[in-house]
Amino acid sequence: METTAVAHGQKPALTPERKEWYARIATKGVAPLWEVLNKIIPPHPTPDTLPVIFRYDELRPILMEAGRLLTAMEAERRVLILENPAFRGQSKATQSLYAGLQLIMPGEIAPCHRHVACALRFVVEGTGAYTAVEGERTMMHPGDFILTPSWTYHDHGNPGEEPVVWMDGLDIPIVNTFDTSFIERYPDEVQPHTIPEGDAYARYGANLLPVDFEATRKHSPIFNYPYSRTRETLDEMFRNGMMHPCHGVKMRYANPANGWYPMPTIGAFIQLLPKGFSGQPYRATDSTVYSVVEGKGRTRIGDETFTWKAKDIFVVPSWAPVTHETDGESVLFSFSDRPAQKTLGLWREEAPINL
Repeated sequence: METTAVAHGQKPALTPERKEWYARIATKGVAPLWEVLNKIIPPHPTPDTLPVIFRYDELRPILMEAGRLLTAMEAERRVLILENPAFRGQSKATQSLYAGLQLIMPGEIAPCHRHVACALRFVVEGTGAYTAVEGERTMMHPGDFILTPSWTYHDHGNPGEEPVVWMDGLDIPIVNTFDTSFIERYPDEVQPHTIPEGDAYARYGANLLPVDFEATRKHSPIFNYPYSRTRETLDEMFRNGMMHPCHGVKMRYANPANGWYPMPTIGAFIQLLPKGFSGQPYRATDSTVYSVVEGKGRTRIGDETFTWKAKDIFVVPSWAPVTHETDGESVLFSFSDRPAQKTLGLWREEAPINL
């Protein structure tokens, strides 16, 4: 066979003889690694995920129209999927995570079910609705971070007087990578309300644990992290001088039972960016979905700059340099697959980076 000298790491030339051989071995279900080695093991991440922003002012009328077109019972979950342009038709915000905007109108119920995928809810607009998880209800307020852990029965209801919208974040692409997805409907539309509201936070949310508590699941025993308390913490940390050159005042939501992330596959974060903040560039391997809680500003992702305001949602791909700037004091919520990457020993960051 004809051979050609090549530099280390360079793809061998495609000679006619080699081309014929490749075609012939393909019929046996095999392929030459050297033809794809640099693609499947690149020198640095080359994500398909694209930076994108979803502007709430544009999506809200569409979501409210969906509220008129079909009921929550008909849809089971009335959600607009936030599709990354790189994954049209695949229900992905990033390569590993799903995101959507869910609407529940006054008087509606989203029926009870459970699934293997872990889920989070970040409340964007409205009050008066609730989420129920394993027998305990919690009222929803803008900025609240609420968990629906894997394989827990959950339903939503809105006995209030205004529409309520929240962002869903799920690890559906991760679950489906392993072909391990299951869903089960509860026999009734709602589950019994058997635990007093606020019980989980009282038991586990004050740096205390019941004396006989033993963690039996990998998720946090708290399933509502109220924004009112989160905002107080951000303000206190700012007053105490906590300020990262890339992130401002950034905190991660934690599982009080072990200090780890609230769910094994999804991490969630909240950060305060003071007025006039101009951050230094940062990058990490976890693609991240951001939701703007308060304020307005700009985020540069790679070579693109996105201007945002409250309720907008944007996506930062893996290993893309990102910088934040603000016009006024701003708060950003975000979630990513960082705990899954850390568990597998894959996660990496650079901060700040020299561009």
